[in-house]
Amino acid sequence: MIELLLVVPEELVEPVSDGLMDELGALSVSVEDADAGSDAERALFGEPGMPPPSAGWQRSIVKALFDTEEQATEAATLLLAQEWAGDQIKLQAMQPVVEQDWVRLTQSQFAPVEITPAFWIVPTWHEPPAAARQVMRLDPGLAFGTGTHPTTRMCLRWIARHAPQAPDAWERVLDYGCGSGILAIGAALHGARGIDAVDIDESAVQSTRDNAAANGVSLNAGLPDAAQGQYPLVLANILATPLKLLAPLLCGHVAPGGHLVLAGILERQADELKQAYAPWCALEVSDAEDGWILMTARLNA
Repeated sequence: MIELLLVVPEELVEPVSDGLMDELGALSVSVEDADAGSDAERALFGEPGMPPPSAGWQRSIVKALFDTEEQATEAATLLLAQEWAGDQIKLQAMQPVVEQDWVRLTQSQFAPVEITPAFWIVPTWHEPPAAARQVMRLDPGLAFGTGTHPTTRMCLRWIARHAPQAPDAWERVLDYGCGSGILAIGAALHGARGIDAVDIDESAVQSTRDNAAANGVSLNAGLPDAAQGQYPLVLANILATPLKLLAPLLCGHVAPGGHLVLAGILERQADELKQAYAPWCALEVSDAEDGWILMTARLNA
């Protein structure tokens, strides 16, 4: 296979990418920051359900993969000949892609993840560590949640630390925005029952069902309207903006005396979340890792 690399200005990233995929036969197209690693590097951030801030960077590298060198050469020739391309698009390289065992390479990037010394997330191609007493089997997939992100680890740590004190009280649990179902499964492995895991993404719902089955736990996964009534424990690992909008809904699902556990929040966003939830509860920072925080509250009985 051959990889075609083009340097493209931000305003042309989308038409160039679409043209490579839809008209010029590219097998795949990816976009990277041409200034990555320099002082001009710029981060792009977006939130689920919101339009992306831009299609690319001020100077982007568009990488297109082709079966043959002839196909890549023809695509570059046709693209650079377009009047609108002008001097704005530059051919950076055309290079062969070394054949690799992509499955093995991907697997090598996902090692067992320690939540607590006794609780681990372990991909199916790894043996559990000797110290593991509680193991969740989880492979990377389309939905968010493999245990590698600080927000996920903090939620699971909270579950593991509080389960000895209250597993009998978790007769109902809600995981709102479940992704891979990792939090719902973590709660089930620690004794919770009557678990509803909901997400707006149907692929996430299916991932949750599949992962629950792989771990031998029982839960109900569905779209958000599957969340009904009140729960002694409500978990939501999303992002700050949707968490603020969801404040009345999430708090309405917490039973009197129940726990609310929120993640996906940056340290600088703590006061915003406290203010948004103030009419219903007093959020506190319960954990912090790599600039992210876990916020929790217990509603009045």
